[in-house]
Amino acid sequence: MALKIISTLSGKIEEFKPIVAGKVGMYVCGITPYSDSHIGHARCYIVWDTLRRFLLHEGFDVKYVQNFTDVDDKIINKANELKVDPLKLPEKYIKEYFEEFDKLNVMRADVYPKVTEHILEIVAMIGKLVEKKFAYLSSGDVFFDVSKFKEYGKLSKQDLDELIRGKRVEVNPNKKNAADFALWKSSKKGEPSWESPWGNGRPGWHIECSAMSEKYLGEKFDLHCGGQDLIFPHHENEIAQSESSSGKKPFAKYWMHNGFVTVKKEKMAKSVGNILNVKEMLKKYDGEEIRFFMLQTSYRQPLDYSDEALKNSTESYESLKNVVWRLEQKIGTENIEKREGLKQKEDGKKNEGEAKGKKSHNFKKAKISDTDLIQFRDKFISSMENDINTPEAISVLFEIRDFAFKELERKANGKEDGNKKLIETRLLLMELANVLGLLEKNQKKDKKSQISDAEIKKLIDERQQAKAKKDFGRADEIRNQLKEKGVLLEDNKDGSVGWKAV
Repeated sequence: MALKIISTLSGKIEEFKPIVAGKVGMYVCGITPYSDSHIGHARCYIVWDTLRRFLLHEGFDVKYVQNFTDVDDKIINKANELKVDPLKLPEKYIKEYFEEFDKLNVMRADVYPKVTEHILEIVAMIGKLVEKKFAYLSSGDVFFDVSKFKEYGKLSKQDLDELIRGKRVEVNPNKKNAADFALWKSSKKGEPSWESPWGNGRPGWHIECSAMSEKYLGEKFDLHCGGQDLIFPHHENEIAQSESSSGKKPFAKYWMHNGFVTVKKEKMAKSVGNILNVKEMLKKYDGEEIRFFMLQTSYRQPLDYSDEALKNSTESYESLKNVVWRLEQKIGTENIEKREGLKQKEDGKKNEGEAKGKKSHNFKKAKISDTDLIQFRDKFISSMENDINTPEAISVLFEIRDFAFKELERKANGKEDGNKKLIETRLLLMELANVLGLLEKNQKKDKKSQISDAEIKKLIDERQQAKAKKDFGRADEIRNQLKEKGVLLEDNKDGSVGWKAV
């Protein structure tokens, strides 16, 4: 594999070479579970799930870690507002997260560490930073002294003054410098707290990810991913903490960040009232339709959402499902799965943290002999190797769709015997779609686009007869009827009629 990515740390295109050949350690910053997950979360975890899938497809052993920040100022404030236990509140939103993101085909992480379950590791790391004089105690709080870390700002590419100006820097009179950030916060009445050498308190926001990533991936690992909004201060602070604590660089070899989501060109904000929750979106659209829509834009670019855009995307996605159904009707799903043994299975394996029940995806490559299909696969892989170019990869799926319909038409016209090419086409389409987390759900028989070749031929013949009788009203009715079922008719100059999926 020759995967090339644009790493935020270097700002350049780099060839991806893991620290240990064949193995990838991957950390993705997870949600703070105090409210419903929104479309920005959906984009983030769909994007990094897709990267993980591609690495698995290419034969890497990937350990994927995604945390839950289950103690935080926002959680405490929301719990006080609702008059509930702040340690219990996150459970509701974590449960909903799994329910919603399973529907988006986001594979379960190998580990879901929680802050409240890793206090000992967090306290130990803070202790090392204090001992090495990268951190100081002030009125019961412990702060990281950014002036001691000379490379502070190397991820966001700004100097200290620029970073402070207009950014989320905590105002606290106990700090030596404005940019210093809390590692440990002294306890306040009614807040959760734990014992530490500096008194009872709780972790600051940033230290958790440094401590938990080190526990599960080591002092140095390959990939650290998250939303663009985390570059500063969260990821900048993670680097400072981790590299100061371990003395090893780089903390993460590659940093990748996905772009923002806007709604009708406006930034999402509670004050504007345009935050779209995943829960509400799933009431209107299937999870795969949402996923397909998001992957049509490069992960690094802003993604603009509108109902119209998602609706148009959904209609396009129907044609991919349609061709899979047609292929399966023609050659039989059972024969395909028996031939290649590629059927997805639930492994029921229980992983660390909350990872129980995750799907074990078999990314084994299908055995393909047809030259055209081999070229499609090569083109798809080249697209994904180019900084995970999912829009280009999706275009390859549509090329395979068109190829499939031509083969189905050829078969229907008796121009080719045997099903080998159809079987291989279906296998390849499913293999590559699964890398993107698409076409994983069984195609339902009641979908409007699912109409057999025999039914299409019957309606085309009826339309031809109607035109011969100059009953153009009935001919138009049949054309519209087929269009509603995802079939577009093409009248040829010689009087014949072709069709394609839409």
